[in-house]
Amino acid sequence: MALKYLYDTHSTWAEMRKYFDIVKGYGLPDDDFAIFGSGPLIVRGLIEGSNDLDIICRGSAWDRVQKIGTTEFLPDYNVTIVSTCNGDITFGTEWGIGNPDIDTLIDSAEMIEGLPFVHLSHVIEYKLIRSSNKDKHHMELLEKSGYGELVHSARSRILQNRPA
Repeated sequence: MALKYLYDTHSTWAEMRKYFDIVKGYGLPDDDFAIFGSGPLIVRGLIEGSNDLDIICRGSAWDRVQKIGTTEFLPDYNVTIVSTCNGDITFGTEWGIGNPDIDTLIDSAEMIEGLPFVHLSHVIEYKLIRSSNKDKHHMELLEKSGYGELVHSARSRILQNRPA
């Protein structure tokens, strides 16, 4: 299936493009970070843009963002993040929901618009685990957009990994 990017379908591309351009401007090494959360859905035009961007990182990317942003601890998720742009862009070395392998998420990221985005299969798993109303809606949109097989596969992996 050909990717249909956000700028082809939504008026909020300009808003999200601003965040993507800021991240590009940080000069982070592509192999040490990836855009996660809803970002991979947004860039494909599967959902409307949001008011923030979540990024996972490691190594030199983490070292760099700590020098340019504000570090804070989020007790609800038991993670430390670095925020830039008044909290609109956040970076972390771990993800507070589920137990994803950050190295796998970054190493398997897809380059889109010059930035690494976590593969949709991983985003879907995270959203199925979190299962908020917003995430459930995103799953419906994915299924309607031809990504039903990815959603089904992610559900199967989650069920297989549940303790008996």
